[in-house]
Amino acid sequence: MSKQTAVDYLFNELIANPGNFIKAYKQAKEMEKEQIENTWIDATPRNIPKYEEITKEYAKQYYNETYKNKNNV
Repeated sequence: MSKQTAVDYLFNELIANPGNFIKAYKQAKEMEKEQIENTWIDATPRNIPKYEEITKEYAKQYYNETYKNKNNV
């Protein structure tokens, strides 16, 4: 089973429930954030000390610096 992108989710949700735009948009933004952070984590070499905790923090920092407060509802 393949994963659904945030864009695909939003499109499908708006087709099924057109009056639920704000809720669908917020959910899609959260999905997008998780996908971006997970990509950052997956791309980080696992041989660095404290890999997991450092990488999750850097992923969140990257997302916040790059996308936070831009086009938010």
